[in-house]
Amino acid sequence: MTYMTIPSTISGGPSIFQVRMGTGDILSAGDRADMLVVFYQHSYDAHISSLRPGGVLVYDADHVKPAADDNRFTNVAVPITTGTVEAVGGTSKDKGKNIYVLGLIARIFDLDVAKLSALIKERFGGKDESIVRNSMLAFDAGYAWPQNNLRDLFYRFEAVDRATVSSGRPQVTMDGNMALAYGLIAAGVRHGAGYPITPWSSIMETLRAEFPKYGGLFVQCEDEIAAVSTALGFSYTGQLAVTGSAGPGLSLKMEALGWATMSEMPLIVINVQRGGPSTGMPTNVEQSDLLQAIYGSHGDSPRVVLAPKNVEDCFYIAFEAARIAREYSTPVLILTDMALASRIEAFDEPDLPKLMVDPKPDRSDRGADFKPYPLDKITRHAPPGAKIASGKYPTVTGLEHDEMGHPTGSPKLHTQMTAKRREKIKALAASLAAPELTGDTAGDVLLVTWGSTWGPGREAIGRIRATGLKAGHMHLRHVHPVPNRLDKTFAGYRKVVVAEINDEGIYGFGQFAMMLRAHYAMPHIVSVTKTDGLTFKVSELVAGVAKHIQSAALDATLGVSRQSALAKG
Repeated sequence: MTYMTIPSTISGGPSIFQVRMGTGDILSAGDRADMLVVFYQHSYDAHISSLRPGGVLVYDADHVKPAADDNRFTNVAVPITTGTVEAVGGTSKDKGKNIYVLGLIARIFDLDVAKLSALIKERFGGKDESIVRNSMLAFDAGYAWPQNNLRDLFYRFEAVDRATVSSGRPQVTMDGNMALAYGLIAAGVRHGAGYPITPWSSIMETLRAEFPKYGGLFVQCEDEIAAVSTALGFSYTGQLAVTGSAGPGLSLKMEALGWATMSEMPLIVINVQRGGPSTGMPTNVEQSDLLQAIYGSHGDSPRVVLAPKNVEDCFYIAFEAARIAREYSTPVLILTDMALASRIEAFDEPDLPKLMVDPKPDRSDRGADFKPYPLDKITRHAPPGAKIASGKYPTVTGLEHDEMGHPTGSPKLHTQMTAKRREKIKALAASLAAPELTGDTAGDVLLVTWGSTWGPGREAIGRIRATGLKAGHMHLRHVHPVPNRLDKTFAGYRKVVVAEINDEGIYGFGQFAMMLRAHYAMPHIVSVTKTDGLTFKVSELVAGVAKHIQSAALDATLGVSRQSALAKG
């Protein structure tokens, strides 16, 4: 699993790229690094605290001077700049230092050199031939640097069959945005519209390139309002469409999403969340758009909100969004975030022949009794071209309407139609399976996560249970509406701690925690939140849970020693 932070300014700035690897499940980016590679002094000063005691510090001897009195780490000086210049030479100077280090790391960790070389050539293949040549020279120089003693001393890997995984299926590797884009295609979505904004843009670029291969079309519009309106036009024709953005763009789409709710038009809307408000921190992680996604429209506008838990789930969440949009004739929002958008993970290759959904619109004949907005049934959108035996074709409008779609100002009909739009979302909630629950099914504490906090939450609950506490972990993909009967589960724990990457707000609770408290009127639902633009570390979640356990006045069997162990992790 990878994790990176990059500057949002055009001039650039400090960047971090982190890799966590192992033979078991990799659920999070981890807490502290075993090896830290730094190119510049400011990088050393800012990030040396992220290296665990006893770890290995590899630094550019041409630019970095570690603290002489810091004996916590094994320091390895490598002339990265000099080595790159000597390898590449010419006008390239020290360009390619990152490729030099890639070669160094490939040797230390015994990575697949042939595959890395092929990836370098693929990445730079469209550029001048000299760029590919210089990149390979830098890689080979880093690989050849004499660090065999370092490898033998610190890292010893057993040879494994790289093609074998426990599932027996081949693996694919991609980031969350790519997984979501290809999930939409597999789910039968062939049309969409968007406007570029970080970190949504790469989804748009993928769909723009791939949709035409499947007979579809993606339109880059002049602004966010045009994008959502164009997508709604596609959906009106019977072709389930997608649009997307980040938080600021979602705000601009809200009026049109109100139209989608009133007209009961199927639509998928992706929001790749980032730090806010306003322009905020465009390349950092946050889960602060939840309330906007659920309530951010005018009037009573019930809608569905989903959130994938990891990169693999980004692929499969597209199927769930498409299913709900079609079956319930409603807009569905997918809340992903910068952590998932840019994170690279390996997962089992989807069985596409079994999964692919036919994108053909439903233009089957409608009977003489067909009503586009029946009060006693869920709306089924009738696209243009569908034959209606009565000869009475529906009107589609943003005005309140009767069962045939004709505008009305009737107080009675408005009440009935408002209830109709509400009740279908409640029917969806009743149909949802119980959310994923691991660990103890009752006890001291339940950790609740949504979105990209799943991995750290799963790791944290293992540490918490190791102290002797009875603890469970619940993760929700359907964040609105939530599945029914969650209160029955919550009642089995002394504390329910909701972890999310947003602010505790003026009432002291994160956005999802506030919703759950309001829904179930359970005061033992509390929050662990953060707003530093980074994903949760496992230790942060463990410490947050420990804080709430200590405030819960648990009985004497818990013991101070167990609380201390929990806090230290």
